[in-house]
Amino acid sequence: MPIKDGDTIKIDYTGTLDDGTVFDSSENHEKPLEFTVGEGQVIPGFEEAVRGMDTGEEKEFRVEAEEAYGEPNPALQQTVPKSLLQSDTEVKAGMMIMVATADGQQMPAKITEVTDEEITLDMNHPLAGQALTFNIKVVEA
Repeated sequence: MPIKDGDTIKIDYTGTLDDGTVFDSSENHEKPLEFTVGEGQVIPGFEEAVRGMDTGEEKEFRVEAEEAYGEPNPALQQTVPKSLLQSDTEVKAGMMIMVATADGQQMPAKITEVTDEEITLDMNHPLAGQALTFNIKVVEA
């Protein structure tokens, strides 16, 4: 039966960027991705692509940034005093750190620039602004 909202399914997948870089794969997790269609557990474009598929069916599809992790939000980039870091570790551009939000949640942030006095943090999802291509196979529907 074709996959529809409310179905819990298992998918083997490989996700790549436009330059061919693999950013994620079910092989990395050693098990298929399991989710319930229509509950927003995966990006919208991925969910839309599996609707109507059947067990054993394979498909390749592209998800534009807007239907994946969105475009980068400038409000999620900020410069903070270096003294706010509570670490003796030398920070460098490209490093990922965890930062506390105003409501106490922990959020990953990428350090994009470091000066003697300040650090620029980017809290956008690492795949924001990227189109994603997936090769999938429905393992169980």
